[in-house]
Amino acid sequence: MSTSLIKHEPLASAVRCDETHLHVTLLDGRELSVPLAWFPRLRHASAAARDRCALIGHGSGIHWEDLDEDISVRALFV
Repeated sequence: MSTSLIKHEPLASAVRCDETHLHVTLLDGRELSVPLAWFPRLRHASAAARDRCALIGHGSGIHWEDLDEDISVRALFV
């Protein structure tokens, strides 16, 4: 059995970006960091545009209105 199975929908409580990574804090306390290289719109955006995001779906996703970008928190586990 895989130890990476997700038993419950992962929900974000906070999001931030730096110059190289997207950092997501989950409600259960885990923190994920994934490369911005996975998301070209985020990688090429200004820091200010990356900072203007909102949690959607009670934390199941992240939305950047200015960038027309949506990312599922579950997708960050793949």
